[in-house]
Amino acid sequence: MDALKNFPKLDLSEFWQKQDSGDNLLYHEIIGERIIEKPHKHDFFLFMLFENGSGYHNIDFVEHNVVPFQLHMLFPEQIHKWDLKSDTYAHQIMISKTVFETLAASLRFSLVLYQNHPVINLDKTIYEKVLYEFKQIKTELEEKVILWEIIISRIKLIALMISQEAEKFFDDKTIYKTNPILVKYLSLIENHYKNEKLISFYAEQLNISANYLNILCKRHFHFSATILIHERLILEMKRMLLTTEKPIKLIAFDLGFFDVPYFSKFFKKYTSLTPNEFRKQL
Repeated sequence: MDALKNFPKLDLSEFWQKQDSGDNLLYHEIIGERIIEKPHKHDFFLFMLFENGSGYHNIDFVEHNVVPFQLHMLFPEQIHKWDLKSDTYAHQIMISKTVFETLAASLRFSLVLYQNHPVINLDKTIYEKVLYEFKQIKTELEEKVILWEIIISRIKLIALMISQEAEKFFDDKTIYKTNPILVKYLSLIENHYKNEKLISFYAEQLNISANYLNILCKRHFHFSATILIHERLILEMKRMLLTTEKPIKLIAFDLGFFDVPYFSKFFKKYTSLTPNEFRKQL
């Protein structure tokens, strides 16, 4: 179990202790090769803007190729690792959960959509506008007296510009625009997946029948409503197996499984590995 200590949960103070930001917001640059072989998670939100670069960034077990003029978003509790090559030059803005809650409304779509699409390619014009705001935030943070109202306004502007670009790249945005019920369904899953695993609960919250919810999911996602709940459970199982030293029994209980053999069988059905095998492979 000692190997699990390599999967820390990092807070803002781990990154830029010299920057006097009250541990609420930090600016940081990545220049050159960087490798994170073992996944970890943060307790803060991250905007990462690539001016140049190559390699990959793995977010919640999905690998994304790094290219110039690219914006990456990382939410609290998401697991990530990367292999960034020597040509990398990236700007990071790290935002505490408390501050992020005041900015979230500037991300115009459901946060679930951004978590499902955490990497957005920017055209050069938009990239330069976003980069300008990043650099202005850096300048503001270097002032002896920091005017937080200016910094917060600039971050809100970045979020709005990213949302404007995201609308072009969210493959499923049309689905959510024409069927807002599906956005609400995903949000409900995010809030209740640990304790509510039957679609009848979600259908009741949405004031529709379980059958109609299933029809919508099969029509637009090409799989059942139950699968969405199961996918969220599997993601959290993977996160907890890699980032905690909890016994599998306790992880099962935390996620609403009171039959440990069934928990293991459920996990293996979707991953082809038992929970113990998944832990050992990394």
